[in-house]
Amino acid sequence: MIGFILSRLGQGVLVLAGVALTVFFLFNVLPGDPVALLAGQRSDAETRAAIAADLGLDQPLPLQLVGYLNDVSPLGLHARDSAGVAKYGGVALVPFGQRALVLKVPYLRRSFQTNKDVLSTLLDHFTGTLWLAVAAMMLAAVVGISLGVVAALKPHSWLDRLLVSTSVLGISVPSFVAAILIAISFGFYWSHWTGLNLTGQLYETDPFTGRHLVLRNLVLPAFALGIRPLAVIVQLTRSSMLDVLSQDYIRTARAKGLSSYRVIIGHALKNALNPVITAVSGWLASLMAGAFFIEYIFNWKGLGTVTLRAVENLDFPVVMGATIFIAAIFVLVNIVVDVLYALLDPRVKLG
Repeated sequence: MIGFILSRLGQGVLVLAGVALTVFFLFNVLPGDPVALLAGQRSDAETRAAIAADLGLDQPLPLQLVGYLNDVSPLGLHARDSAGVAKYGGVALVPFGQRALVLKVPYLRRSFQTNKDVLSTLLDHFTGTLWLAVAAMMLAAVVGISLGVVAALKPHSWLDRLLVSTSVLGISVPSFVAAILIAISFGFYWSHWTGLNLTGQLYETDPFTGRHLVLRNLVLPAFALGIRPLAVIVQLTRSSMLDVLSQDYIRTARAKGLSSYRVIIGHALKNALNPVITAVSGWLASLMAGAFFIEYIFNWKGLGTVTLRAVENLDFPVVMGATIFIAAIFVLVNIVVDVLYALLDPRVKLG
């Protein structure tokens, strides 16, 4: 297990290196002048030259690439003076003359718009996206597994056909289209019945009572984000349950006189959940990435909102940092899913 985890971490490092290379070259060929954005339209040539030198934009592209990879890597070669090491929040490990190999938190540069550290900006908004993804996944898992079991227990009935047809529709409709329809219907036209808002944040500040949690603002964006995984889980649970219910040991359990509840919950569902749990675990990272447009539609404070606004403002460090940040989440979640699947199913061998 330890060897498998180390192997996957090594593969993950290669994946993240590829992502970093891709985003660097992609955003260096896009139109837009970061120096002009930072300096303003009325700045003089000396000011622009100073900003370009500070950002390293006056160097050839290969040197800019080396500097960027050195910054985003957890291990980087930096100046040995305390200010240089403290800038990256790291610890000098191996000295190399005036430089040292530093173990540090990856430095994703600073925002062109706010001059704030990109990683700090992403972490400030990460909580909102995580809450949204977890809520959507819990909704999809609980409702999807329940409906999938119901469909499997009544195969080829009108209820089964209705659930399968509805799940196909849920898979087919793009998430942002579903989000717009849900927002307009439940958050605007029927808001006086549902009590739900078109927009809102997880935490709201009242001038008298202070900051407090408002979970009802999470309902509509979580529902919109969870529709597609819910539909997938319904079909996956139905298929897996039908396969398990046809096994000999299920017939044996029924022949022994066990109640239907014990047969379905204790034997069938327990063995049918392995592929479902794998899908649920894998969807979490996908939902965090797919929440971007959902957050934008519902004006939800999360990674999607800050990234899309950065795209609009040509704030390349934030967009590049968000891409690497999401890629790192995908890598870690995939490793956890593989380990979890192996623990749930002893037949799985880790290679």
